[in-house]
Amino acid sequence: MGTVFKKAVTRPVPPGAETIARKGERFAKWRDKSGKQRTAPLTTGRDGADRIRDESRTYIAKYRDGSGLVVEVATGCRDKAAALAVLADLERRAEKIRSGLVSPQEARTADHLNQPVRVHLLAYLEGMKARGVVEMHRENVRRQIQKIAADCGFDRLADINRERVERWLAAEAERGRSARSRNAHLAAVIAFCNWCCDPSIGRMLVNPLRGIRKADEKADPRRRRRAMTEQELTRLLDVARRRPLLDAMTIRRDKRKGTLGVNLRSETRRRLEATGRERALLYKTLVLTGLRKGELASLTPAHLRLDAPVPHVELDAADEKNREGSGVVIRPDLADDLRQWLDDRLADLRAEALRRGEPIPARLPADAPIFDVPGRLIDIFNRDLKAAGIPKRDDRCRTLDVHALRTTFGTLLSRGGVPLRTAQEAMRHSDPSLTANVYTDPRLLDVAGALEALPSLPLRAEDRDDPATGTNGH
Repeated sequence: MGTVFKKAVTRPVPPGAETIARKGERFAKWRDKSGKQRTAPLTTGRDGADRIRDESRTYIAKYRDGSGLVVEVATGCRDKAAALAVLADLERRAEKIRSGLVSPQEARTADHLNQPVRVHLLAYLEGMKARGVVEMHRENVRRQIQKIAADCGFDRLADINRERVERWLAAEAERGRSARSRNAHLAAVIAFCNWCCDPSIGRMLVNPLRGIRKADEKADPRRRRRAMTEQELTRLLDVARRRPLLDAMTIRRDKRKGTLGVNLRSETRRRLEATGRERALLYKTLVLTGLRKGELASLTPAHLRLDAPVPHVELDAADEKNREGSGVVIRPDLADDLRQWLDDRLADLRAEALRRGEPIPARLPADAPIFDVPGRLIDIFNRDLKAAGIPKRDDRCRTLDVHALRTTFGTLLSRGGVPLRTAQEAMRHSDPSLTANVYTDPRLLDVAGALEALPSLPLRAEDRDDPATGTNGH
């Protein structure tokens, strides 16, 4: 026959408690948050500090499980009657296991199903970490699963069901969430449930979300990007370089609002000019290398090989999407820009060290970021587009964002006559159709020029060479 009890525990002595003696024993005496006077016996902890002896706030159930072992299980109940009811359920289930009505695996799964989703999610993320999944991806998965669990009311693992998830997907589509984003959230929670169903994990028997279909991303125009023209790129880089300083010099109120008139200190001007120069170089690097935003943010001087016979960047596998650690070739003029940018950064660092009386560095720290890439770069990019007079969306409903600079890179390669296999390598794509169909904007391709390479096919005999009659029909 099982029993329920509150386990003896020790706790830190409450702040402000006084020590008193009763019948040769020491006690702590204090008032709790409600003002009620409390006392508890004192003991000495492993660190030699005093601790109060107390009991757990909830009851523990002690019983013989289905394997015949005596186990202790937390009931989570403060009320003894409720704890006894939990104990009765545990003993009934143990009896079913012993009689063969329920397998031990099914019993363990039932325990898992009643635990909070957050407990299983933590174990899932730890497993991903052990498999070498990078932190950025783990954080995205955590955020996506927590979003669905919170919106759908999935407190316990047993609460997860297909109907609620499908309603969530429909509601998010109505709110304007893109098909790609909805699919990413769905894929994250389905993968989580698949992990729970693994026999070696045994947290679920079947995946309740199996069979939910993904949204058609090709039919969703919100994520269709367009490429920028050379004229637009020139305007964008010019605006990006000048806007930080111009914004700071612009008057924001009174009748002179919108005009240049704010006086800035020379140090502030230099800082804003450097910010503009960095932003323009950042955009140029993205459009001439095809780097992704996260890859660009990960670059340090240790990744650059600017003085190699073929200047290039060596990406760490952990920072690259395909996890291969590729080398990205850099055009010589961009290599010159980056070299000058690093030289100026080093000069500024040396000047600051001299001003502070610190040792003069010989070079930039190997782990110092090449660029300060803002977390909300898209907001800055959108303001630069507006200032440059470049429409965010074209007449085909294709949009511009930071990743569209990678689309521009792919389109410029195709327009320049670069063979598809070479362009695929430059884009670091595993599938050439991705290079040709997704990252190439057909509007900017010189189709008319390409048609000039086709043979002439005159319809009149006098306009063509006729083998039967001789040259030009004579």
